[in-house]
Amino acid sequence: MHDSGADTAPGVIFIASCTTLGSTLVLHLAGEIDHYSAAPLRALLASAADNGCTGLVLDTARVAFCDSGFLAVLDWWPRHGRRLRLANRSGAVQRLLASAAAAGQQTAQAGPPTAAATS
Repeated sequence: MHDSGADTAPGVIFIASCTTLGSTLVLHLAGEIDHYSAAPLRALLASAADNGCTGLVLDTARVAFCDSGFLAVLDWWPRHGRRLRLANRSGAVQRLLASAAAAGQQTAQAGPPTAAATS
């Protein structure tokens, strides 16, 4: 049996606490956020948005791993004028955000593809 070294088990995210302060939802997250475990989080946030929450505070101090699934959640929430704040960013969250920012800068610096580059 060949082991690729990649962990294929889906992550598990826990909502350690969930409160509202006016129209702001405050979540304390723990565990791992990947494409699969982000689905229930997205559903919770969609429900909160449908119920009038316009602010979101995510405390990620206890997030041990996160990938693009978490970025998709972060990208979705601020649409339609909603506010997002990340509090107590864990090392995993810091690394993900730094990687995403670096990738965005590299794409912006590269500019649009030229005819020579696409052929």
